[in-house]
Amino acid sequence: MSIRFDVTRNIQVPQQKAYTSLLDLDAAEHWMKGLVRMERLDEGPLKEGSEWKETRKMFGKEASEHFEVVELSEPDKIVLRCDGTKGTTGKGEFVFTYLIHSSGDSSDIRLKGEINELTGLSKLFGKLMAGSFKNACAKDMDALKAYLEGEEKRHSG
Repeated sequence: MSIRFDVTRNIQVPQQKAYTSLLDLDAAEHWMKGLVRMERLDEGPLKEGSEWKETRKMFGKEASEHFEVVELSEPDKIVLRCDGTKGTTGKGEFVFTYLIHSSGDSSDIRLKGEINELTGLSKLFGKLMAGSFKNACAKDMDALKAYLEGEEKRHSG
């Protein structure tokens, strides 16, 4: 059984800009809260199969997770997978599906999150943590929105 959650934001940038921004690991330091570093595990532009390690400071400690690009369908879909067994979490699989729809000069970004492969107590705690996990993803989306809309104003002004 998987735990699912949804977060949607409208961002005042064109669809292509929203898509490329979600894949711009170098720019993440400008908006991703608590980010310590991004370490690419391959080279070149992100593509299906690309991997990286993302380290953030959470609750005063560094936590690293291993991400992989599962699917790219430019400019409207990005699927990322976090293998919890390779990171600080130590268990589970986290799938993040970003669906980007154009609304004229703005974009609706819908993040569909899914937490799989939890067992025993972690399954129980996973259900309890789903709300805080959703809130953390919502804060990331809000930070991305503020960053992109601020950047858009700087370039158009």
